[in-house]
Amino acid sequence: MKILIDMNLSPLWVPFLASHQFEATHWSTVGTPSASDMQILSFALSNRAVILTHDLDFGTLLAARGTKGPSVIQIRAQDVLPSAIGALVVRAIRATEVQLEQGALVTVDPLRQRIRILPI
Repeated sequence: MKILIDMNLSPLWVPFLASHQFEATHWSTVGTPSASDMQILSFALSNRAVILTHDLDFGTLLAARGTKGPSVIQIRAQDVLPSAIGALVVRAIRATEVQLEQGALVTVDPLRQRIRILPI
């Protein structure tokens, strides 16, 4: 699974996810830091990548577009570094891998994970 990490998350996510056998790219290495969420969404869709973000706007965009992709994983926590919530994120990805491949919005917080199948 390819994971595109949004600008609002640390590039530390790239080696962390790679250590768990995920292909991860930070947006800063493929796009401009000032890119709109729509540009990131379009890039992820055309590259068959799942977006990992701390931004709620992607859920809103997915709902407004009514599309089946790209999939998005939203982290809802104060400490969004891999050292703090990485293990929960990896568990959520593994638990929802089939849905993420088909189109889903997964929300991960320290207490639980939620999944919404796309389109919303």
